[in-house]
Amino acid sequence: MTGADNGAVPLVQMDPTGISLAAIAAGQYDGYLTAYADTVRAYRHPVILSFGHEMNGGWYSWGYRHTSPAVFVAAWRHIVNLFRALGARNVTWMWTINIIHGAHNVPSPGPWWPGSSYVNWAGIDGYYYSPSESFDSLFGPTIVAVRALTGDPILIAETGVAPAAGQPAKIANLFAGIRLYGLLGFVWFDSIDIEDWRLTSLPAIAAFRQGAETYDRSAS
Repeated sequence: MTGADNGAVPLVQMDPTGISLAAIAAGQYDGYLTAYADTVRAYRHPVILSFGHEMNGGWYSWGYRHTSPAVFVAAWRHIVNLFRALGARNVTWMWTINIIHGAHNVPSPGPWWPGSSYVNWAGIDGYYYSPSESFDSLFGPTIVAVRALTGDPILIAETGVAPAAGQPAKIANLFAGIRLYGLLGFVWFDSIDIEDWRLTSLPAIAAFRQGAETYDRSAS
């Protein structure tokens, strides 16, 4: 029995680290992309694919001030067109952005929008760092910006709560925000990167379990 048999759907972030997006758009990586598309098509089950996530932030080579939005859009469209031409129609294309954050110079994502015919879902990445943050303050402005572009379903594609932010309360706030805004759900970043985002304390684990059980019941 596979994960697909149990309803699991792979979510893959394709990140072009150190690769020219202009070269991707020009077809110079079509050999690799063709092989990947053939593998995805052969899988036959649904797959969620995202390319160049958090492009409105400046920390990746494909992102803000490193690669122009126009080149990003051209590369995105080329990849989607190639997959579709090869019959890889089992893909949900998720356009994944970082939350708008003025203090960290993360602008509104509009210039990177590839167009409705090239996107199925929007993904938003954002994290709770302090006790003063809430779902509304973290994600609200970005959700508004996305809704100005598309009515596609939204997934919080990466999130976590730093221990100093007060994990139990913020986990409850995260689940409540997902329900309030009618989003698909969220992906918890269960790792160590800048902060320890893992769920290790008993109160945090209990809050997550309660939120998941409530979310499950409300979705059924």
